[in-house]
Amino acid sequence: MLTLKLISENTEKVIKGLEKKHFDGAREAIEKVLEFDKARREAQQKLDNNKAQQNQLAKQIGGLMKEGKKDEANAIKEQVAALKVTDAELKAEMDKAEKNMTETLLSIPNVPNDDVPEGKDAADNVVVKEGGLKPELPEDALCHWDLLKKYNLVDFDLGVKITGAGFPIYLGKMARFQRALEAFFLDEARKSGYLEVQPPYVVNEASGYGTGQLPDKEGQMYHANLDNLYLIPTAEVPVTNIFRDVILDEKDLPIKRCAYSACFRREAGSYGKDVRGLNRLHQFDKVEIVRLDTPEHSYESLKEMMDHVEGLLKKLELPYHILRLCGGDMSFTSAICYDFEVWSAAQKRWLEVSSVSNFESYQANRLKCRFRRSETKKTELVHTLNGSALALPRIVASIIENNQTPEGIRVPKVLVPYCGFEMLDDKNFD
Repeated sequence: MLTLKLISENTEKVIKGLEKKHFDGAREAIEKVLEFDKARREAQQKLDNNKAQQNQLAKQIGGLMKEGKKDEANAIKEQVAALKVTDAELKAEMDKAEKNMTETLLSIPNVPNDDVPEGKDAADNVVVKEGGLKPELPEDALCHWDLLKKYNLVDFDLGVKITGAGFPIYLGKMARFQRALEAFFLDEARKSGYLEVQPPYVVNEASGYGTGQLPDKEGQMYHANLDNLYLIPTAEVPVTNIFRDVILDEKDLPIKRCAYSACFRREAGSYGKDVRGLNRLHQFDKVEIVRLDTPEHSYESLKEMMDHVEGLLKKLELPYHILRLCGGDMSFTSAICYDFEVWSAAQKRWLEVSSVSNFESYQANRLKCRFRRSETKKTELVHTLNGSALALPRIVASIIENNQTPEGIRVPKVLVPYCGFEMLDDKNFD
């Protein structure tokens, strides 16, 4: 959530930034916030004046009673009573303005960083780096969904029977391969200084508001209506909310956390080739890295997080490129975002496997997460960051397609110690 200070002191810059993000009605929304804030402050000032007047009158009442001027004292009491009625009206007016202002603020996305390029959609994203070599496959190379069926590694139909489309069942070596990837990603995160946590897979409404999934993306989240709980779309939500309503010490920053979780996304409206096989699922596994840092150091943290994700892709021997997202393709909450995509050789297309974002103070303002400066003892909003390190389904799709051989699918060397075999195939493994 944008701060009132930012909006009031940099109104035109904020509006321009929101327009860069293609937020419809940017100027109207910001003007509404300022109007509600003005109404709130005016009501507060009148209320304060009323309270001061009541205090003065109360002193007069005491003096008049001592002097035996009961009628005059009673007359002043009536004035005080009338002022108290006005107090209630002003308080209701102030609360209404506050509520309207907060609701409007919650509907406004984060302002993009100056480095975010102009653009409407994914076609306008900018490639900032490339790495790895694309494999040369024979003309009869199979896409991952055919390879998974050939070697009996994933059963999509059985998942449909038990739950529905987008909930595959991993079998045999593939189940173990999934666990190998999860363990590898967590081990690498720990080596980079991230403290592992195991979060809940459901969160309350306050947590959804804290990280910005609500009210923006409630239609994309699975909702347990009876308990008003939401299945998490990413471990970012519970892990970041650990620090909701917390004041941290500057000396403890940056805080680094990592977590494995299953992720649940309705993906309403998804269709076509992008959803085939493992390309887009309703449930998938992911390791998330989260940081909290000072404003002056958060972009150094962003770079370190990007280096970490890039290191994982290099170790997995996957061709990749890194995109800086344009304003129109960014998420609601991010100030800047970099997507990592890997090359899927049989599909001949790039697959997104990670987004690394700096939210600056946007999430922290919602979370009421601050830190106390060591020297001044003043509190400020932290900057929050998160990234996928990594999401499994499309990583698996790319590994399978890029490493297919006549004998089976070659397992990247770095994963062999984790899974205990060198080839993904239909042969039994004990």
